[in-house]
Amino acid sequence: MENKGTILMQRYELGKLLGQGTFAKVHHGRNLKTGMSVAVKIIDKEKVFKVGMIDQIKREISIMRMVRHPNVVELYEVMASKTKIYFVMEYVKGGELFSKVAKGKLKEDAARKYFQQLISAVDYCHSRGVFHRDLKPENLLLDENGNLKVSDFGLSALAKCKHQDGLLHTTCGTPAYVAPEIINRKGYDGSKADIWSCGVILYVLLAGYLPFYDSNLIEMYRKIGKAEFKFPNWFSPEARRLLTNILDPNPSTRISIAKIMENSWFCKGLEKPITFETEGRELAPLDADAVFSENESNTNVVESKNELVAAKPCNLNAFDIISCSAGFDLSGLFEERDRKKEERFTSNKPASTIFAKLEDIGRRLRLKVKKKDGGLLKMEGCKEGRKGVLGIDAEIFEITPFFHLVEVKKSSGDTLEYQKVMKQDIRPALKDIVWTWQGEQQQPALPPPPPPEQQEPKLCDAVPS
Repeated sequence: MENKGTILMQRYELGKLLGQGTFAKVHHGRNLKTGMSVAVKIIDKEKVFKVGMIDQIKREISIMRMVRHPNVVELYEVMASKTKIYFVMEYVKGGELFSKVAKGKLKEDAARKYFQQLISAVDYCHSRGVFHRDLKPENLLLDENGNLKVSDFGLSALAKCKHQDGLLHTTCGTPAYVAPEIINRKGYDGSKADIWSCGVILYVLLAGYLPFYDSNLIEMYRKIGKAEFKFPNWFSPEARRLLTNILDPNPSTRISIAKIMENSWFCKGLEKPITFETEGRELAPLDADAVFSENESNTNVVESKNELVAAKPCNLNAFDIISCSAGFDLSGLFEERDRKKEERFTSNKPASTIFAKLEDIGRRLRLKVKKKDGGLLKMEGCKEGRKGVLGIDAEIFEITPFFHLVEVKKSSGDTLEYQKVMKQDIRPALKDIVWTWQGEQQQPALPPPPPPEQQEPKLCDAVPS
């Protein structure tokens, strides 16, 4: 159905291939009724189901429905067949901003104009409770008039996705543009993290290269954590001051978007804000599951209702794998960590087997066992200890469908009591499902590859937008 010249849903003619990834292809398209050019992202349903990305796709659609701004790529409609999902989006034919930067640094006025448009779009997204979380030049497109358009909301989050501490906890983004607090894996403010990424983008536009770069990823993370970078001599004093305030490793003192928009360097040559009407352009809310239904033709636009599915492990991405590995623990770059309160092990057993084993251990220890969303199991004692009731959390992360990482940590009670239970009861009872405990090298660090017929698409491959 994606071949050039194919008529899609009797509404669009598909043209040349614009981009391709593991889960999707993007084609140029033409609206048969109006003749307008569009971009059609075609997502393979089967691959999405296999890697557990259903909720992510729903959330992306929901978010793109919410953000209707001149500097954001517009989603026109979403359609689906039995095997495919179709995003029909604004066609932005000027290409990526990255292509311009790849040729060298931009003049200050040009960099400022793009930065002004970027901040305008990000400010609007934040006002709607949307945090992009993967801002970089590759996700910034240019239209035929040279205006910037933010694209690819595949890693975005909504304000309602925050945990009880008011922070986001999913570690994601592109390493060179990611904020220090995201690497730290202790929770972060989505708006402050986006501001940091905007600062890295501004630096790249003005310098023609990254502020934080090293061929060694761990060394690059160290530089990011300490905001260790230098200004080229052609940066103006005003630009240096603004970037220093944006690339502040402490999110609590990092400059806000409101203050950026008041900055004298930012305001120079600023055109009158574009006014645009959103009334009447909102897409009607319809069934959240419609796009994944078995109907042959479905033109419903969906919205996400749940970010996580109960009793299902969270996907673990590259940031988590690096920061959880014994040899690559980055937490020391930021703060001292009490390692007595948490332990990690890897397992090549299915998530259901791990859940069942943990539940069985909890019952044998006479602990109350509760399953939570996102692969979290909470176990609590029935008696008060020296420092209250002992609470133990076990969280399962999916590295691949055949390999999991499990983090066990004390959530309440006495540390000595927790250590005793772990040593005498929990660790011995887990021995038949454990591949290796973190820090113990008696077994290989990585599991053997699954048989060829079981191998899944790589989770790290990006879906083009």
